[in-house]
Amino acid sequence: MSQLDQFLDRNKKFAAEQSAAKTLLSLPDSLPKVKAVVIGCADMRVDPAFVLGLQPGEAVVIRNIGGRITPGLLEQIGLLGRIGQVAGKIPGGGGEFHLVVLHHTDCGITRLGGDPAMLAHYFQVSEEDLPSKAVMNPREAVAVDVAILKAIPALPGEWLLSGIVYDVATGLAEIVIPAEPIRA
Repeated sequence: MSQLDQFLDRNKKFAAEQSAAKTLLSLPDSLPKVKAVVIGCADMRVDPAFVLGLQPGEAVVIRNIGGRITPGLLEQIGLLGRIGQVAGKIPGGGGEFHLVVLHHTDCGITRLGGDPAMLAHYFQVSEEDLPSKAVMNPREAVAVDVAILKAIPALPGEWLLSGIVYDVATGLAEIVIPAEPIRA
């Protein structure tokens, strides 16, 4: 049995469980149930669903290299917001909503430190501005990315925003930036 066959076999079990629990919802019905957007790294060791114990439908998870706030990721967040508008339901409306930046130790992006041109292109900044991205330090990188999100006027000010660093050696997540509203 190939790896793909194994995945599809697991999917059949998943679909049967979902159908039995009747948890499959249409997009407009599911949006108000979303409690968070988690921005995390693509690293397979740091799946936010497992690291944070997320349940299906509880959070939108966006993953990229380093879990970083890049122009491309900001575009995705904008598209998600627009999907909510078109569906007539904005996630987090009428209740607590959390935006979480999740970085981790031993991130592969740090191995690209010797290729500043590639990193500068990824962040769409000049090589001279690359040190401001704090690529080599996950705690500093979380602070940089949280600050970027706080500066976006289109994000609802009442949403909570926090930054976490997951330690791949211990399995523990540390709050680096405590949860607070995006704007007071």
